[in-house]
Amino acid sequence: MEYTFTLPSFDGPLDLLLHLIKQSNINICDISIDEITKQYLDYIEKMEDMNLDIASEYLVMAAELIEIKAKTLLPQEEDEEEEEDPREELISRLLEYQSYKESTSTFKELEAYRKEVHTKEPSDLLEFKEENQNIDYGVSLDDLVKAFEQFLHSKEFQKPLNTKIATKEYSVGKRCVQIRDILRKKKKITFQELFDIPTKEYLVVTFLAILSMVKKQEVFIEQSKNFDNIIIKEREEKE
Repeated sequence: MEYTFTLPSFDGPLDLLLHLIKQSNINICDISIDEITKQYLDYIEKMEDMNLDIASEYLVMAAELIEIKAKTLLPQEEDEEEEEDPREELISRLLEYQSYKESTSTFKELEAYRKEVHTKEPSDLLEFKEENQNIDYGVSLDDLVKAFEQFLHSKEFQKPLNTKIATKEYSVGKRCVQIRDILRKKKKITFQELFDIPTKEYLVVTFLAILSMVKKQEVFIEQSKNFDNIIIKEREEKE
């Protein structure tokens, strides 16, 4: 009976070393160069036994590990200054590679998530555009708002008023009824004429009532040219 052995694939010698360190459950900074060199060479030997091609970079790392191990075994004379730890450069490279690998893992997760996101080009929504967005005869909602703003800032309503102030509640519904009655009698009226009581509540309710009637297509709004008075007309019911 034949047995098939498989070895995990690595992205390079540093990747293999990190794997071996993780298996040993030790901190990178606390690695035993003797132990890690032995494990690394054992792995290379297994690859040779399986007739696997060994990249030259793995062999270079093997030589570096042996060199570091040899340096750690050399005796240090007492009168010599304390030398740097031979493992220092290797540990620095391992920490840098580990950081890079963790970042790569994060990018792979983001890539996998992005593959699940599907995008499409913007759709043409013109077919859903509501008709009559511009009020009759070219008077738009913006025109009405501007006319209302100009009306509020007009000099006429900045002057002192000789009127008695009485508490009175106004509603949009009641004001719509009043405007309908006015239009039945006069057929048409200027925008400004509807604001005959100069109180904040009345002005706001009147403007909202006009907007409501326009939305319900109960009235025509027209303006012969820019800056002319805006005329409000009763709309005849369609048969």
